[in-house]
Amino acid sequence: MENDVLRIAGREFRSRLIVGTGKYRSFQEMARAHEASGAEIVTVAVRRVNLTDRSKESMLDYIDRKKFFILPNTAGCYSADEAVRTARLAREVGLSNWIKLEVIGDEKTLFPDNFELVKATETLVKEGFVVMPYTNDDLIAARRLIDAGAAAVMPLGAPIGSGLGIQNPANIRILREMITQVPLIVDAGVGTASDAAVAMELGADAVLMNTGIAGAQDAVLMAEAMKHAVLAGRQAYLAGRMPRKLYASASSPLHGVVK
Repeated sequence: MENDVLRIAGREFRSRLIVGTGKYRSFQEMARAHEASGAEIVTVAVRRVNLTDRSKESMLDYIDRKKFFILPNTAGCYSADEAVRTARLAREVGLSNWIKLEVIGDEKTLFPDNFELVKATETLVKEGFVVMPYTNDDLIAARRLIDAGAAAVMPLGAPIGSGLGIQNPANIRILREMITQVPLIVDAGVGTASDAAVAMELGADAVLMNTGIAGAQDAVLMAEAMKHAVLAGRQAYLAGRMPRKLYASASSPLHGVVK
């Protein structure tokens, strides 16, 4: 496991857990949860953070950039043009030229608009961005995003903030089998540690979550649980599970026993 690193666009990360910054009770709680998670990548919604008035308190003041790599995201954008402008703003203010690309197609479900997503990916890649799009658990959409230059694909496990866990494990397995060019990162829907472990056991390269930690009664303890779950799920995937059987098979067989 020492050499088992997550590689995105040529950059290496030791942790396969990516965490967010929204919905915490305080910035102080957020900082403690980040530390407990062991994550190295923290995603920040560009449109929900103070980027201009440095005299006011900002969540960025509570993220140690020596420890955490900031991944801006375009949460709240409903068109390719809107998402592109938001990504440009993030780069202009010095956050990063990496972007978690979100283009929402429906306000109630927060499902992504894959047509606009591909369009925005093509534009941003041409402008030198490292683009990591949030998308449906759909193979064809994922392939089109990769063709557009995406550095990773990030299918949802369930609707954003739902905590339902992985709703279509077969789709994640298909994506894992068919996508080898870029990392596969499950994004959205994780509610507890077992959900994170399942995502990793299905072969995801990483898991991104926010509400699953921030919405817990003890966010810091849940962040630590998620850290262990992602690691355990990754180890189980690499180890290869035993075959499933319909009938019992004795764990201490009598074959060869001297009577």
